[in-house]
Amino acid sequence: MKLRCWPAHQIVWRWHFYAGLFCIPFMLLLSVTGGIYLFKPQVEAALDAPYEHLVLTGTAALAHQQVQAALEAVPGAVLHAYELQANPQSAVRVLVKQGAVISRVYVHPQTLQILNIAREDSKLMRIVHELHGNLLLGARGSYLVELAASWAIVMVITGLYLWWPKAGQGLAGVVYPRMRKSSRVFWRDLHGVVGFWISFFTLFLLISGLPWTKSWGGMLKEIRQIQTMHVQTGNIKIQPQDWTVGGVAAGEHAAHEGHAMQSHVHHHAQDYRLLDQLVATVAPLQLAPPVLVAPPSNKSADWTARSDAQNRPLRVNIRFDTVGNMIERKNFADRPWLDRVIGMGVAIHEGQLFGWFNQLLGVVTALGLVLLSVSAVVLWWKRLANASLFRTLGAPPNSQRPARFAWAMIAVVLSLGVLLPFFGLSLLLVLLMERYVMPYFPMLANYLGLRQAI
Repeated sequence: MKLRCWPAHQIVWRWHFYAGLFCIPFMLLLSVTGGIYLFKPQVEAALDAPYEHLVLTGTAALAHQQVQAALEAVPGAVLHAYELQANPQSAVRVLVKQGAVISRVYVHPQTLQILNIAREDSKLMRIVHELHGNLLLGARGSYLVELAASWAIVMVITGLYLWWPKAGQGLAGVVYPRMRKSSRVFWRDLHGVVGFWISFFTLFLLISGLPWTKSWGGMLKEIRQIQTMHVQTGNIKIQPQDWTVGGVAAGEHAAHEGHAMQSHVHHHAQDYRLLDQLVATVAPLQLAPPVLVAPPSNKSADWTARSDAQNRPLRVNIRFDTVGNMIERKNFADRPWLDRVIGMGVAIHEGQLFGWFNQLLGVVTALGLVLLSVSAVVLWWKRLANASLFRTLGAPPNSQRPARFAWAMIAVVLSLGVLLPFFGLSLLLVLLMERYVMPYFPMLANYLGLRQAI
């Protein structure tokens, strides 16, 4: 007995079917959480509304006094970063670190009253972000998300292949669904048409999300470090950025809240007096908010100020020496080209590069993916209408009908296996099981749609 292999039209369909079967739960979760995260600035502004427009009856306290009040409210903590106020009536946000826990302390700028203390990892949008990035499972969840995203790329590519119009087909069922046909035709058209319209941005979101994953993101980090070493040999020193999830520095995606996880040394209150001068220096620069001023760390004796705007091209990093002199300013344009490409992709992925239209595009794509997933389930259920789920999973069977451009499809999938090694390993495992294991389990092969030819 031998299973049929490429090239065959049903093989493409079957790969699309199984990729979708695996990816749909992840796509639904990622679409919903990603759609919510698009509005992080608006949501956090609404949640922080009680700490805006405070009543001040006199002169605000100095920055180092505000920091001291925050540190006294969290015993044993050290200053992690001081966030510049959005306006003089806003509560001062002081980020303090106690062990591995970072808390945001809201301080009245004049009275130094503590208005609220909130752990960064318990913030609503932080939880949404973690759910979106690693399913709240840490590194294991990141691997799952990466695998799902990789197979989703295959799902989109094979879907476009199956959608590709035949000669003389016309626009009906290609760019708009046929409304007066049977229920099955309508759902099939809806699935194909929606998939076509959102395919480009879906692929972009999937690819731009890969730098945050544990496996592929870790590989990218190694490439970046090599690039950084090469640049440093030209006497241009560039601080490497960690784009991975769960890395030592917590990474770009893991630091969506905008705070680099530096390990700060313990300072006494008087050591923070330089903060008053730095705030006065940084505030007139009008950097894109939020703007954070951080003390020296175990890695550097310099003070730093930086814009952590979600629109990455607006970000600026500034270093000050121990007496408050600016010694370096690095704008987004000063970063290596790879950082700029990733940064632009991150900004688009988060819906922040070109304003409300970027958010709208993200919402339309997220809703489209939900509709795509729902229509796929409906079509699957209709396939099972005349069969028992215990007898067949509903995958399309093999046939001898040749597929158009089948070898091009093979080349694309194999290229993805090389470019995405974690996906490549899973692809190899699937192929080996189909080729060498399934022939010994004919009932299971039939159930999975891998019909055998004697």
